[in-house]
Amino acid sequence: MNEEAKNAPAPSSESAVPPNDVPAWQRVSSAYAWADLAINLLLVLAVVAALVIVLVATSGDAPLPPRIILPIVAAALLVNALFAFRRVRAIGYILREDDLLFRRGIMFERIVAVPYGRLQLVDITRGPLLRALGLATLKFVTASAATGVQLPGLRNEDAEALRDRLVALAETRRSGL
Repeated sequence: MNEEAKNAPAPSSESAVPPNDVPAWQRVSSAYAWADLAINLLLVLAVVAALVIVLVATSGDAPLPPRIILPIVAAALLVNALFAFRRVRAIGYILREDDLLFRRGIMFERIVAVPYGRLQLVDITRGPLLRALGLATLKFVTASAATGVQLPGLRNEDAEALRDRLVALAETRRSGL
């Protein structure tokens, strides 16, 4: 071992190649967490508005079920909104040699491997909120109805580049379709 190699600084954890050349998970845009949070908070407001309407319409003498159920639903949606940023950090994908590996979920993690040769359609959708944030959702359709993979929160440029790359990989690896 030469002297330069001994004195060279150790690579940082960010620039180091993972062991066994395992690629790192690619994350979706952090701006998607804001969209997720906004939708969850709008749902909380809708439930609270429904509760207020029920209470005003009945002059405060509403039946017991709506007075119990609506606050519980609002609290559950509020707790769900608090996990928006963590939920978005749990979404990731890896482009491997033969397939796309997709991951999502916090408590119940779901990991799906989609072989490139089985891809039939790669679709980009942009709703009004995602479009305003410059984001898109990439949807993958395969012959299996159970696959149903959606990769939300990608920047528009990343979604288009990934779609084009996946379509090219799918064309070269068609498997009996």
